[in-house]
Formats: sequence, structure tokens, C-alpha cells
Amino acid sequence: MISKRLIAGLLMCVLPWISQAEVTSVTATIDKNPVMLDEAIVLTVVAEGDAERDAFDSSVLLSDFVVGRTSVGSQTSIVNFSTRQTTTWSTTLFPRSVGKFTIPAFTIEGKSSAPITVNVIPVQQGSDAPARDYYVATEVNQSNVYLQQQLRYTVKLYLASQIERGSLQAPELENAQIQQLGEDKQYTELVNGKRYQVIERNFAILPQQSGDFTIRGPVFSGEVIAANTNQRFGFFNRTQAINRVGPDVDISVKPIPQDIDYHWLPSDFVQLDENWQTDEFVVGEPVTRTLTLTAVGVVEEQLPEIAQIYPPAFKLYPDQPGSATAERDNRLIVQRTESVALIPTKPGEFIIPEVKVPWFNTNTGKTEFATLPTRTITVAPAANMGNTPTPATPQAQVPPPAIQQVTSDQGLPDADNAQPQAAESLISPNSQQGIDHWHWLLAALWLLTAAGWLIHAQKKRSVSAVPSSQKTATNADVKSLISTIEKGNVGDIQTALRSWLAQFSAAQRWHIQQSIKPELDQMMASAFANPPQAWNKAALISAIKRITTISNTKDGGLTPLYPLHK
Repeated sequence: MISKRLIAGLLMCVLPWISQAEVTSVTATIDKNPVMLDEAIVLTVVAEGDAERDAFDSSVLLSDFVVGRTSVGSQTSIVNFSTRQTTTWSTTLFPRSVGKFTIPAFTIEGKSSAPITVNVIPVQQGSDAPARDYYVATEVNQSNVYLQQQLRYTVKLYLASQIERGSLQAPELENAQIQQLGEDKQYTELVNGKRYQVIERNFAILPQQSGDFTIRGPVFSGEVIAANTNQRFGFFNRTQAINRVGPDVDISVKPIPQDIDYHWLPSDFVQLDENWQTDEFVVGEPVTRTLTLTAVGVVEEQLPEIAQIYPPAFKLYPDQPGSATAERDNRLIVQRTESVALIPTKPGEFIIPEVKVPWFNTNTGKTEFATLPTRTITVAPAANMGNTPTPATPQAQVPPPAIQQVTSDQGLPDADNAQPQAAESLISPNSQQGIDHWHWLLAALWLLTAAGWLIHAQKKRSVSAVPSSQKTATNADVKSLISTIEKGNVGDIQTALRSWLAQFSAAQRWHIQQSIKPELDQMMASAFANPPQAWNKAALISAIKRITTISNTKDGGLTPLYPLHK
């Protein structure tokens, strides 16, 4: 049996631990008071006893302070069988404004600390103010901007001694795109007779909501070499932890003007350029045209599609558009590139209509246009036109509509020309090997045809899956478009069509444009063909009404809009 003396000894050892399990007191202190608006204070809360590590809640401070990360530590000591346990929480606080604020009491397991009154004073500036060793300055290049217009935000960190390590957060603004511009700049500057090392960082901020807002200043946290360089620890310099916050900046964001009826593109410089693969045009030979839209002070997503219209005597094979971003003089420069392969189908002289991209000049507050002028081109006949007989029987064995479907969906600009040449080189009345090759060619073309119809069916299903809310144009927009068509001005009709099509998704726009292509070709021929041709405005109006009726049906499907593939 265990003796009573042994049990008593064990209890004497265990009771001190049990007695210290409860929290006996809670104290709260701060490292400085008063504090300047851009300085940080460190709040330390100590609980005597075995407190839970998550017992401290800093959310009560959020209304008056920007609350940094909280660190927690526990310590236990035993002296002469007397045990002492403490739990310590340390939190960095940045005041939000000038004035007197109260850090409330913190209650942990029934014990509370005393509240603390903090006096926050303005940042002392000017020649009469004492020189400060560390501070952050912020500024914007303009405080009044339009929605989605870039403003440049500059942060400067002033350090009177060498920095050992540190981090600088980005500024904060709700409903805005924020990204750093370029690399940090480092230089020295003399301020009120004191020399500083300056670290400068620039940001591009693009507000996504109109109204009055405050950009919250960035927070710097780091370690610098202590002012007294004679004090060292071993071989390492003694460091000092500092925390600073930049001043807030107020801005006003103006909404999109009410008279803007085009894709919103706010900038002070927009340019449209083109590049032709060659200046020589021959029937059946592809020529690539590349358009590049450049804008300053916006992001890639803000660049619109470039609307292009070509005479009906050209087959079009557009490539996927591309975009890129660069930086110059702390400004964003973005480009959108669109390429299309043009294949003339008949010789003659043709007019390529002008290309116009509207944009809003933020300097003048007016709409301007990035424009490519009208271009006249001459298409020469193919070298073998009228001289080489067209292969008859073998070529007729392949269904033309199916091949046309493959070239349209697959984007193969050379398919129409490569196919007859291949057939001519393989067919020989004295070569059984050539006939076998021709059979293999037919099999390959049928496989391509099947693949084309599969892609075609997939596109139809994907378009039908688009919610009907994205497909419905308002009656007012349709009436305005029809009224413009009735007036007969081709330029105005093009602008109205672009505005109307902008209400649809990219896939829908493509299918709608294909469905009204015959009417549009007639319209363009009336304005740009040589000689001009007459066109029936009623046919285009009827096509627009038919599309509107289909897009407003219950299922919102656009599957009937494929007249070119029937």
C-alpha cells in the first residue's frame, strides 16, 4: 500500500501547478503615448495563469486602429516550488485618425485589464518640426479621375539609417485594380537639413466604381540599423524594429458620361495601326492584314474588339486576337492585335472601308476616334485563270458545302487552292498509283468533313447554352437600329450595328453576323463596289427583326441563325 506520507508529498508537488491553472490577473500596456498619426504603437496584454492562447480578441480595436498581426507566447517558471505561468499577446496598432481614443478593457477567463486612453497627434511637418528618422509619404498624380482611368500612386519611404530588412504593403482601395509599376527606385534626399535614404515605389490604380473614396496608406514594417553604431551584439549590428503607415489620400471618381453609347475606353492616347503582308493581291492567294490598337492608362481587358467590314469578294479567315502590356514613364501601355487572312475570289478594284474605334479623351472630356482610312486595292487575276481547264469528274465527287464548312470552322485559308492542285497532280490516266492516291485523298476529305460537322454541332450547342438574359436586345435598341437602316447612310448603319451587336456575347455576334452577311454584302457593294450596286434595305430590316424574334423566344436559342450552312 502507498503510504500517507508519499501521497502528501505528491500533493505538495501537484497543488502549485493546479493553483496556477486559473488566470489571476490581466494587464495591458502600450509602448508610446502620445503617438503620431503615421506611427505604430505596440499593445501588450499579459495574463497571469494558464490562459488559452486564443482567448485574446483584437476585433474591438478595428473601429479606431488598423490592427496588425498578433503574436502570442507562453512562459512557465518554478522558483522554490512556486510556479508562475504567463501568456503574452503583442499586437501592432496604426491609428486611423487624429484624436483621443480608448483601448477598451480585455477580459480573459473572468479577469479584466484596465482601459487605456491613447492621444493621437498630427504628423509634425515643416521647418520648425523636429527631424524624424523614419516616415512614409504618399501622393497621387491627380485626385479627380474618370471611372477605370489610371491614376499614379507614389509611395516614398524615408530612412535616416540603413535598412536591414523590411516589407511595404500595397495601398488599399475597394473596387479598384492595383498593380505595381516597374522596380523600386533608391536615392538620397535632403529634408530640413537631414539626409535620408529614400525608397520610391509607384502603383497604377484603376477605380472600378464612381464616387468619393479614400486610398488607405501602405504599411511599412522592418528593421533598421540602430542609431548608436557602437553597440553591437557579437559580430552583428544592433537593429531596431520600426512600423510606419503612409497618410490616406482622398480621390473623386467621375462616372461614365450619359451620352457615351460605345465601349468605354478612357485614355489620353489611343492609336490604331495596320500592317499588310503584301501590297500585291491575286485571286486565290491569301493576304494577311494585322490591326493593332494601342491605348495608354488602361488594362488589356478594357480594349474593345476592332470592328472590320470587307467587300463580299473576299473570303475571311480571322486569327485569335492577342494582347500585351508594357510600362513606360510609370504608365500602363496596352495593345490588342487582330489578324485576318483575306482571299480574293475575283479580280477587279475594291474599296476596303475605314476602321474606326471610338474612345474618350480624359484630357479634353470629349469622344475621339482612332481611325484607319479607306483603302483601294486592285486584285489581279490568277496566273492560270482562263487557261487551265477545271478538273471535272473527280472534283465533283466531293460535296462542296461540306468542304466549305470545314474551311470556315477549321480556319484553313489554303484549303480551296490546295485541293484542286493536289487532285491534278495525283490523277493520271496511265497511273494506277495516282488513282489509289486519289481514293486516299477522298477518304481524308470525308474525315475532315465529319470533323467539321462535329465542331459545327458543338458550336450550336454552346450558343444554345448561353443564358437568355444575355441574348435579348431591348425593343428601343432594335427600333433605333431599324430607323438608322431606313435612312440609308452606310456609315451610320455600321455604327448602329456595332452598338446593337455589343449586347450579345462574342459567339452570338459571330453567328448573327454570319446570318445577315448576304444583306451586309449587298449594302457594302452599294457603297464601295465599282460601279456601285443597288441594295434592298427591307431585306436587312427583315433579317434584324427575325433575329430579334428568335432571341426573345422562351429558350433563347439561336440555332435557326445558320442560313449559310443550310
